[in-house]
Amino acid sequence: MSIWFFINLVIFTFALWKVVGHLHIHTIIGLFGLTFILYNWTRHAMFSTIRSNISRKRKIKFANISKTLLPLHKWTGTSALLFVLLHFVLIFYFFGFVPNTKMISGLLALFTLIGVVAFGWLRYVRTTVVRRYIHWTLAYILIFSVMFHILV
Repeated sequence: MSIWFFINLVIFTFALWKVVGHLHIHTIIGLFGLTFILYNWTRHAMFSTIRSNISRKRKIKFANISKTLLPLHKWTGTSALLFVLLHFVLIFYFFGFVPNTKMISGLLALFTLIGVVAFGWLRYVRTTVVRRYIHWTLAYILIFSVMFHILV
């Protein structure tokens, strides 16, 4: 398996551990957004596994799974954006804008997610190499900004 499967599991487990005992509507909505983000990030893990040095039979198995999940990718990304936007609105409603590290890292993650989803839909309309690289780069920035947001 790819290291990204393990990283996704660690991120999700840490996020659950961090919010246990502090379950409010805004944290539950944020966890739903994180779940959709990590689900889509798992596609990267699948492709990394396919490109790794494993048997041809396993590569075909992962490729077929990935091919069946491909139509859901853009919709789960858009759902993640909607959940994260709702998370932001609830945080802003309950706490207002408090310029601290947690709020700034969340805004960075939100703006990055908007870019990832926008370039994902642009790739769906017309795929180009530049759009693919921008989508991938923003996805990497997103996963690290989400990890930082959870850690803070």
